[in-house]
Amino acid sequence: MSKTKQQLHFETLAIHAGQGPDPAYGAVMTPIYQTSTFAFKGVNQPGPFDYSRSGNPTRKALEDCLAALEGGAYGFAFATGQAAEATLLSLYAPGDHLIVHDDLYGGSYRLIVSQLQEKGIAVDFVNLRDLDAFTAAIRLNTRAVWVETPTNPLMNLIDLAAISAIAKVHGLTTICDNTFLSPYFQRPLDFGIDVVLHSTTKYINGHSDVVGGGVITRDPALAERIGFYQNTMGTCAGPQDCFLVLRGIKTLALRMEAHHRNALAIAHWLEAHPKVAQVLHPGLESHPQHELARRQMSGCGGTFSFRVNGGQEEAFRLLSAVKLFTLAESLGGVESLIEHPWTMTHVSMPEEVRRSVGITENLIRISVGIEHQDDLLDDLAQAFQQV
Repeated sequence: MSKTKQQLHFETLAIHAGQGPDPAYGAVMTPIYQTSTFAFKGVNQPGPFDYSRSGNPTRKALEDCLAALEGGAYGFAFATGQAAEATLLSLYAPGDHLIVHDDLYGGSYRLIVSQLQEKGIAVDFVNLRDLDAFTAAIRLNTRAVWVETPTNPLMNLIDLAAISAIAKVHGLTTICDNTFLSPYFQRPLDFGIDVVLHSTTKYINGHSDVVGGGVITRDPALAERIGFYQNTMGTCAGPQDCFLVLRGIKTLALRMEAHHRNALAIAHWLEAHPKVAQVLHPGLESHPQHELARRQMSGCGGTFSFRVNGGQEEAFRLLSAVKLFTLAESLGGVESLIEHPWTMTHVSMPEEVRRSVGITENLIRISVGIEHQDDLLDDLAQAFQQV
């Protein structure tokens, strides 16, 4: 007897979920259906697809694969991670109230503040590690809670099961950005979260050659609304991008293991370095939420942050001295990147907000790739000589 989709292991799902041989000619790899429209079988007889904004076979393969990997029932692929977020935010109307974790990606902060303020939707940014603060922030008109875990760039963790339990008591929708870990290391739906969000640009694609977003849920009513807005707003991913993400996703398990292994080794090395003030990595026992990481994560991925001794000048010296690490925004690719959140990824957040959550001038975020570990350590060692 063949195994059901739920019984298959992650590595197998990444290669096969939504990706059987193409029925037209038996192509083993999902074809790129680079078409805007599809012929009807006859008058009032559309086929399974009629227009690529509404649905496309290449996109459907990716959406089905994403859903399977997250343990969801419905998947949606978007042109960018921000397009996915904008579509989710469109579910809410003037007079609604959302609770958002106060430490999150700068682009998400900018989008939430600008889009929701214009629509007359209230937002409270709350430290959701404090469950009492979360409960106290809930109003009669609160509709959803939005979290990242681990957070970008401070690597704080949110207790997904606890947040979900409180949200369910109050009838709130829970949305979790799972970009930093991918479904290989964390599956928020299994902890009661309603909607999982991804920038598929990052680990899911893993090759820094495409931008995209993904949303997954088990809730049919939510799925119907998300699908309606995706189609109405035209925020869907194109077939070429979907093909590239499908190609990248096949090696997700292998890449995540390599990212985790390299990053943890570098985090231990940095923690012992005399020019490093603090390392923010949930895999370290020094991380204040290390036990929570062990409970809800099976690995830590490749992205984390650290603070150099000193301030912005010392941080800039290090950033200027690396050779293998590329100074660039983004994360999750096979190559190692390094960046300065204060002046790069989080510059859109007001200075007082950055300081209040702990983003400082001496904070550096790295995305550790899958190069040889010794080469990466050697690069950091020579760079620190310039600090």
